[in-house]
Amino acid sequence: MSTYTAPSQIAQRQLEYFNGKHVLIAGEAEDMFCLELAKHCESVSIFTTHYGYHQQFNQHSHIQSYFGAQFTADTQADMLLLYWPKAKAEAQFLLAMLMDKLGPNTEVCVVGENRSGVKSIEKMFADYGHIKKYDSARRCSFYWGQVSNKAAPFELEQWFKTYPLTVGETTLTIKSLPGVFSHGEFDKGSELLLETLPKLNGRVLDFGCGAGVIGCVMAARNPGIQVEMCDISALAVVSSQATLEANGLEGKVFASDIYSDITGQFDYLVSNPPFHSGLDTNYNAAETLLSQAPRYLKSAGKMLIVANNFLKYQPIIQAAFGECETLAKNNKFAIYAAQKG
Repeated sequence: MSTYTAPSQIAQRQLEYFNGKHVLIAGEAEDMFCLELAKHCESVSIFTTHYGYHQQFNQHSHIQSYFGAQFTADTQADMLLLYWPKAKAEAQFLLAMLMDKLGPNTEVCVVGENRSGVKSIEKMFADYGHIKKYDSARRCSFYWGQVSNKAAPFELEQWFKTYPLTVGETTLTIKSLPGVFSHGEFDKGSELLLETLPKLNGRVLDFGCGAGVIGCVMAARNPGIQVEMCDISALAVVSSQATLEANGLEGKVFASDIYSDITGQFDYLVSNPPFHSGLDTNYNAAETLLSQAPRYLKSAGKMLIVANNFLKYQPIIQAAFGECETLAKNNKFAIYAAQKG
């Protein structure tokens, strides 16, 4: 059985497209197909907004990995291999950025699951050149095309969706880039969490910060706290920084793969934990977050999270803390709290 995702398996069937090329991989790549690809082309480099994926290349020095919300590095890439992301707006964002960076004559291969809407590439690519489907298998499609038109200059600031948000008596301006959780809208689970939060003090972590809604509301309501916000997505990190700045708030925002870059202990750990990886449900990150939380909390520190009712988080919290209190619940979400003994 292949260790590659289905999109990589369809790319693997088309290795002749990559011979002799300098390939830049971008988008929702999740496996190490790039290591095999590197044997068939001149060079492979990776641009990823996913911090966990980026970190895997610390041990593969022959592949250069770039992490960020925007690809700004000098590159000799003459071919793009784009793994279609789950959000159409993120695909448009990536294409606009990379087509401006790579320029005319760049060859483009796109792979993705059909259910993710990968066929949208045909219309989306029209401004840049021509692209056509050449293969389909495993409910995925493979497209090849070439850039013939010069792309419009890419300006990151133009891609923020900016909107006002009022939670209780707190009104903020939120700034969100494509691909960020709940892009341009307020998640109902986060709303219930913010309605339920007590007065906070000390050092507070917003884990999986997205566009920074939870962290910024906490900072605005509790002016004396030290707010830190982390996310695995560079798009989320940049969005949260922009939201802090838009509201004149202070806080530290950084990338972390669960607890990889978190230092010290907190008085409060607050989160709307992610439970999706690409298009699929994935509980691993949330389970690690919950089970290891006590070691990142000070004595008597508290964790408060929101979760969909169908997620079985209570036993994990109970096992980690020895308790799990339900502070609020509606027909879709529950707020769980636990204190380090």
